[in-house]
Amino acid sequence: MVKKSIIIVLLTSLFYSCTGSNPNEQIDEGLIKEDIYRSHEIGWTIKIPEGWEIVSKDQMEIHDEKGKRALEQTMKDSISFSGLKHLISFRKNNFNIFQSSSEPFPLSYEGEWKDNNSALKELLYQTYINQSIKIDTSSSSEIVDGLNFEVFHIKVYGPEGGIILNQDMYSRYINGFDFGVSINYNNEKDQKEMMQAWKGSTFRKRPKSM
Repeated sequence: MVKKSIIIVLLTSLFYSCTGSNPNEQIDEGLIKEDIYRSHEIGWTIKIPEGWEIVSKDQMEIHDEKGKRALEQTMKDSISFSGLKHLISFRKNNFNIFQSSSEPFPLSYEGEWKDNNSALKELLYQTYINQSIKIDTSSSSEIVDGLNFEVFHIKVYGPEGGIILNQDMYSRYINGFDFGVSINYNNEKDQKEMMQAWKGSTFRKRPKSM
């Protein structure tokens, strides 16, 4: 079955509220200290940009459910994302949001993660179409701290035909997890700040290449 953590992240990227409470209550794994987030399972460290706010976990869970319903309409089947872990998510506003997640992915054959990732892209595309949302997509790969990530680029169009949102989905198999980052933006300034934070990430462990 296709792992769906990244689809949930992308489908639920808008209209989150921020939190003024303990930021470590807003993540499922890892630790936030001052402006640094560390995931122990992934071996990942990222600096949260100054002026960006951590997204409320309660709101993420509410929007997870909305994304789940959209996926079920596409798949015509019920799904569970009990293994989904919300890592660090921060935003400047409702359209400029950095999100990350992980989901356990035990391998049963060589190349399974790549097969799953390809199927995930098709499922995501079809889900947007079923929701009557016009999009364009493309794929590439990029290096972050020496690790190769597959990238799925999405341009979301509004009713008048112009682009209202860009979404870049980075994904990689790391330490037994399907790890993903989604960068959602509608202007170059905020995109640049998120990309600087992401490209400045470090990964402690060096997983086997996928």
